[in-house]
Amino acid sequence: MKIIFLQTGGTIDKDYKANKKNHGYNFEIHKPAVKFILHALKPKFKYKILTVCKKDSLYLTDNDRQRILHQCQKIKAKKIIITHGTDTFKKTAEQLSQITDKAIILTGAMVPARFVDTDAIFNIGVAIGAINNIKNGVYISIGGITYPWDDYNP
Repeated sequence: MKIIFLQTGGTIDKDYKANKKNHGYNFEIHKPAVKFILHALKPKFKYKILTVCKKDSLYLTDNDRQRILHQCQKIKAKKIIITHGTDTFKKTAEQLSQITDKAIILTGAMVPARFVDTDAIFNIGVAIGAINNIKNGVYISIGGITYPWDDYNP
């Protein structure tokens, strides 16, 4: 089994970075959080991590969603987990719902993966477990539950 992880941004990938202009710190979307999460978990399956964009989901455009759709369509693997901002999960999932020959899960976090009290590791783990047991289609996995995308109500 091979899982493709797609980074699109969102809180899960945010990290504090020094801001030289104001001598403080601010959040920036950084490397895919799933990279260091999987490295620590040492999974027994093959995976690949791709970056489509690095944006807060509130700033994703229709063009960004189209790029995510095209990336998912061209991936040969049948299992895709997308790390995404939680604010617009459903909008992106709706766009992806035209893909019916793959299992796709969108997941994210309320707290950045780099923080001690993050929910990112749990959410990634639940998404990995779920993708092995769901039928083809698009899902949202957050807080320990994996929903068909159109049943998700935040």
